[in-house]
Amino acid sequence: MSKNYVVGFPRIGEQRELKKILELFWSKKADFSEVEKVASELKSRHWNYQKEAGIDFIASNDFSLYDNMLDTAVMLGAIPKRFAGLSDETLYFAMARGNNKSVAMEMTKWFNTNYHYIVPELSKEDNFILNSTKVMNEYKEAKAQGITTKINLIGPITFLGLSKRVDRGDTYAFFGKILPLYEQLLEEISELDEEITIQIDEPIFVKGVEPKVLSLIKPCYDALCKVSDKLKIIVTTYFEHSNEATKVLIHTPVWGVGLDFMYGEKNLESLDLIKNANKKLIAGVLDGRNIWKNNIEETVTLLEKIAQTVKRENVIVSSSSSLLHTPFSLKYEEKMNPEIKNWLSYAVEKLDEINLISKVFQGEALGEKEQKAFEANKSANKSRKNSTRIHNKAVQNRVKNIVKFEREGAYEERIALQHKVLNYKPLVTTTIGSFPQTQEVRKARRDLKNGSIDDKTYTNEMFQYIDDCLAFQEECGLEVLVHGEPERNDMVEYFGEQLQGYGFSQNGWVQSYGSRCVKPPFIYGDISRPKPMTVEWITYAQNRTEKIMKGMLTGPVTILNWSFVRDDLERSKVSKQIAVAICDEVDDLQKAGIKIIQVDEAAFKEGYPLRATDIPRYENWAVRDFKIAVSSAYKETQIHTHMCYSEFNDIIRTIEAMDADVISIETARSGNELLKIFAQVGYKQEVGPGVYDIHSPRIPSVEEIVVQIKKLLEVLPQEQLWINPDCGLKTRKWEEVKPSLENMVKAVKIVREELA
Repeated sequence: MSKNYVVGFPRIGEQRELKKILELFWSKKADFSEVEKVASELKSRHWNYQKEAGIDFIASNDFSLYDNMLDTAVMLGAIPKRFAGLSDETLYFAMARGNNKSVAMEMTKWFNTNYHYIVPELSKEDNFILNSTKVMNEYKEAKAQGITTKINLIGPITFLGLSKRVDRGDTYAFFGKILPLYEQLLEEISELDEEITIQIDEPIFVKGVEPKVLSLIKPCYDALCKVSDKLKIIVTTYFEHSNEATKVLIHTPVWGVGLDFMYGEKNLESLDLIKNANKKLIAGVLDGRNIWKNNIEETVTLLEKIAQTVKRENVIVSSSSSLLHTPFSLKYEEKMNPEIKNWLSYAVEKLDEINLISKVFQGEALGEKEQKAFEANKSANKSRKNSTRIHNKAVQNRVKNIVKFEREGAYEERIALQHKVLNYKPLVTTTIGSFPQTQEVRKARRDLKNGSIDDKTYTNEMFQYIDDCLAFQEECGLEVLVHGEPERNDMVEYFGEQLQGYGFSQNGWVQSYGSRCVKPPFIYGDISRPKPMTVEWITYAQNRTEKIMKGMLTGPVTILNWSFVRDDLERSKVSKQIAVAICDEVDDLQKAGIKIIQVDEAAFKEGYPLRATDIPRYENWAVRDFKIAVSSAYKETQIHTHMCYSEFNDIIRTIEAMDADVISIETARSGNELLKIFAQVGYKQEVGPGVYDIHSPRIPSVEEIVVQIKKLLEVLPQEQLWINPDCGLKTRKWEEVKPSLENMVKAVKIVREELA
């Protein structure tokens, strides 16, 4: 009998049901009981999808109303003092989103994915105490429906490694306080059933952890495995190899080890260790992070290679990571080109692939339906390999023959010219680019797509929004304006829809954080730009104002990192093709009279390899492609870029090498700490540190922003600073945006007067 396994499953719902009910609850249009009802329906549906697909190991506690790291912090009683005294659901969402009195907890990328987690804040004063309610209830919910689940937990070492201490000390110093709570939790779990499988996620191990952290593994898992004979503990890693940790884990009583063979090929080097220790191997051989149909023949060949070392009966076929990182189901993709759709597989389809792979690998007889599915899989992979849609010789030759890799002029020469042309003051105010996407804007886009309105009507509606957006910015007193991006559904999908070699979906939504979902386009072939993508909108806006208008583009590395990327060509080569297309757009914008062009690299950092040894190669081609993208810019054209959620200490030299004239960064949740590295290294270019957090609905006061600006001035001189929110305003409401920006402009006036 084959055994198969899913690390975790998407939770937002196939029609984004969780997103919708959460946003109704937050806007006080729904009661929390309605949120709980939708959550129960989704969990039940998702468990049954897995059961019906023949999955043996189905997860509970992979579901979350916002984020699993936040759930774990609540489970362990790691509640920042500023949220003390709030009721359960109020507390939970206040920690994630902030409230009128307190800023939200920090949020950052989950390894090198586009998912964001809430960063737990730990303090010596924390009264760590176990709250196992969610974990226990989800297991019981599934059991009541006849489904026995494995229980997913974020491991204690990963929890500590991804947390931060408010006093900036070592989070691992709390290991002695946290481990007993995990032991207590497992003791409570052991009372639930005769036998229970526990999946403990320790992805921190794939980063090549230092000896101090490695030394925690054995005492940790010796202790947890001793809690009860009823528990079968699996330690799971993903996104890379974890050989150093595996060498330790096999000397503990864990029942199994989960390894990623899609992104951590070097995990093959650990097979002898697993064989000798006679552990179960949860073999991550189906891609949990991409949307391409699995090549079952190739995957079974890989499994056969694994089975030459590890006993076949000890190999359990699994997804490489949680399927959280993939869209839900292809069944809603009614408009997609059938040939391209046949190359794809979303989360629900991947369940059937896992089941089929495990049966073929274990030599089980396939039924008629399964045999047809196997033949269809072979046919789809052959079709994709040979399709003329994928290869474009003209693109390949142009990219191969590039001779200009960077713009002309040193920064000092360029910035002097730019100040003459643009004539802006120190502490110049602007925004990052997008303004609220209203229901009217979204409806107009939908109506255009379904043919309810024509191009002219749609364009006029977008122009009206741009007019209103400009009027507000002028009235508010902002100095460098943006057009607001009403025509853009998403900062990557918008460009993807206009580039050859890109595909896009109707319903390919993936959770980014909380209720925020993105619909990444996918790259299936060689990339080219048939015509200008943004010039019409931005030149319209510039012609409606005498103030400076920023052109807004997404950079090649971000377009790559926020797309599902073809797996038949190196990522660096795909990125270079995108860079050439963006370079053409920069040239068209400046020729149309746009003097500032922002090329956002919001996802630059998240593409970083998890292993330090692999970083230099990534940085080389990522910097190369940003510089190619702006290589057409005149010296007097000011190039901006924007970066999100980055710890800049380790990449500051890389940012310098990108050679943008101005960089805006997210710093609102971290005071001026992120900025200090810019001063320490003598960073010359201008910087726009975010002065308020746009991921929270709270409106910052003038006084707050004044304090924030003064903190920035402790680090960098006023001549080097731009003042802006910390990210785009697309997800916020106008009633939050207007007073926030008005307060920001007022705060700048106060500080300028004081400095004068």
